[in-house]
Amino acid sequence: MKVKELVVSGAIGLLLLTGWSCVTVKVSLWEEPAPLKEKVVSGDAPDKILLLDVSGLIFEGPRRPWFSLAGVVDPGRVKEELDKAATDRRIKAIVLRINSPGGTVSASDMIYHEIATFKKEHKLPVVACLMGLAASGGYYVAQAADVIVAHPTGLTGSIGVVAMKLNVKGLMEKAGVDSDVVKSGEWKDFWSPFRPASSAEKRLMQEIIDDFYRRFLTVVAQGRGLGPPTVKKLADGRVFTAAHAKELGLVDRLGYLDDAIELAKARAGLEKAKVVLYYRPGTYRPSIYSWLPELLPVGPQFLYLWWPENFQ
Repeated sequence: MKVKELVVSGAIGLLLLTGWSCVTVKVSLWEEPAPLKEKVVSGDAPDKILLLDVSGLIFEGPRRPWFSLAGVVDPGRVKEELDKAATDRRIKAIVLRINSPGGTVSASDMIYHEIATFKKEHKLPVVACLMGLAASGGYYVAQAADVIVAHPTGLTGSIGVVAMKLNVKGLMEKAGVDSDVVKSGEWKDFWSPFRPASSAEKRLMQEIIDDFYRRFLTVVAQGRGLGPPTVKKLADGRVFTAAHAKELGLVDRLGYLDDAIELAKARAGLEKAKVVLYYRPGTYRPSIYSWLPELLPVGPQFLYLWWPENFQ
C-alpha cells in the first residue's frame, strides 16, 4: 500500500473508532446572529421598566481576561440594549443592576457615556442598584444614574486607577531565555514585562494614571453633586460598606432591587409597570463597539478595578 493510501486509511479508521463518522456538524460562518429578545421578569402593565444588567468584569469586546472567573460586560452589549429600548415607547425608566469589581478605563467610560447620553436624549429616569459589589469601574458606571440604591450588605467605592504588569525577567533567566528589542524610539517598549520598570517609566506611567484618576474624580463629583476636594478625600482606592457610603454621600439610599424598581416607577410617574430585560437566543449582533478587536491582555492595561493585594 502506498504511503498516501496508508495515511487516508488511517484517518478513516480513526474517524470510525471515535464515532465521528456518525456525526454531522453544520457550521455557518455567515449566519446572521439573532437579535435581542424581550423577557418579562414581573408585572403585566403596558408600561415597562428595563432592567439593564452590568454584572462581571467590564471589558471591551467579548474577550475573557486571564484572571476572569466571572462574566464580562462590554460596551457593545449595553449599546445594543439601549438602542433596542430607544425604539420602544413603552420603556419609561431604566434600572441598572450593577455587580462588578470594575474593569478597563475605556470600557467603563464607554458604558457610562452611553447610559448618560440615552438618559439625556430620551428624558427617562435611570436608577442604579448596587448589588454585592459595585467597585471602581462599576461605581463609575453608576454615576450615569439619577439615584443610586445600594444593597445593605454590599461594597462600593474603590475610586482610583491601577496599571499592572508581570515582571518575568527572573523566570526567563532561570529558563535560559533572553529578549532582544529593536525599537524606533526610547519609549516604544514602555512597560515591557521582560525587564523591571525604570524610574523614568514609573514617572511616565504615573502621569497617565493621574490623568485617568482626574477623569474619575470629575465623573463622581458631577454624578454625586460633591465638590472635587470632598471626592478626592474619598478617592484613595478604599472600598466602603453601603451604610458608610451613604453617610459619605456616595449613594443615596440603602435598599434592594425591588426598592430600586419601585423608585424607578415613582420617578417615571407610574403606579404599575412590568419589568423586562433583553436576552439573546443566539450569538452577538454587531454594534459600533463589538468591532473592537479581541486582544490578549498584554501591554499596559489601565483599570478602574478593585484589585486586593492578595489577588496578585
